[in-house]
Amino acid sequence: MKEALLTMARTMPWYFPTVAFIFGACIGSFLNVCIYRIPAGKSVTRPGSRCVCGKAIAWYDNIPILGWFILRGRARCCGQAFSFRYPAVEILTGALFLACWLRAPDLPTALAWMLFTSMLICATFIDLDTMTIPDRFSVGGFVAGIVLSAFIPGLHSVDGLRLTGFESLLSSIQGAFIGTALIYWIMIVAEIALRRPAMGEGDVKLMGAIGAFCGWQGAVFALFGGAVLGTVAVVSWGLTKLILGKGLGGLPPGDNAEELAKAVLPGAAGGDDDVPEGAMPFGPALAGGALLYMLLASGYVSDYFSQISWLFLRNR
Repeated sequence: MKEALLTMARTMPWYFPTVAFIFGACIGSFLNVCIYRIPAGKSVTRPGSRCVCGKAIAWYDNIPILGWFILRGRARCCGQAFSFRYPAVEILTGALFLACWLRAPDLPTALAWMLFTSMLICATFIDLDTMTIPDRFSVGGFVAGIVLSAFIPGLHSVDGLRLTGFESLLSSIQGAFIGTALIYWIMIVAEIALRRPAMGEGDVKLMGAIGAFCGWQGAVFALFGGAVLGTVAVVSWGLTKLILGKGLGGLPPGDNAEELAKAVLPGAAGGDDDVPEGAMPFGPALAGGALLYMLLASGYVSDYFSQISWLFLRNR
């Protein structure tokens, strides 16, 4: 069986990457359901996907990515327009799953990365919509990262350096607690300086999940790299609104989004109780920094910290 798969990979190098993208798009379709239902406290399995008019969506209209384009963004049953964010999440998930497949050192690591990516996508869009991060993605990611690290050493292997399961587990625990402590003290100092809450506890918990999957170096990179990404995103968004002369955003219609808008209040789903006026969610920036580290920058960041350590030890 293994030889057959290796032969297929050699003769059809496009096959497994294509499967990874399609698999990701299908998972993205499910993530859309999670993004809209979990903050409202609804089941993600029952009932099946429904239009805003209440009618069930047929399976052939629910094909990931293609369904939206075939229907031209409108429901077949009532003609109601639904947001492009549905296929956008599916395309994003498919692209990131493809990147996980291409960049991971082995299959178990690729699957673990895909799980972590799915959690980050859900946390990102829920935070954008509700200014909260559900504990199932932050605390759940913390637990999943530590458990998986014990069985999948590739999660914490950088530049071909293979760790044992115990070493990988220690790296995960270290990353989780260093990442959480780092952002917690930054939050405290910022709150004292600004005299108002600067971050939410959901961000602190999410940093624990990032550290568990990416180690302490990934957590540090996610925090400061995420701050840069967040700044770029906010400036770009402000310029876009200024150019277009109107606000953009809001919850996309579909899957009872109107009920969700009424049901979700600040503090729901494990987030913060009081959200200051004008506050911006930081979870998406942390997630972006974590993905950038995991898929592209881990080797560079590892070399950077190794050089700093060498210079420090040499001068002692």
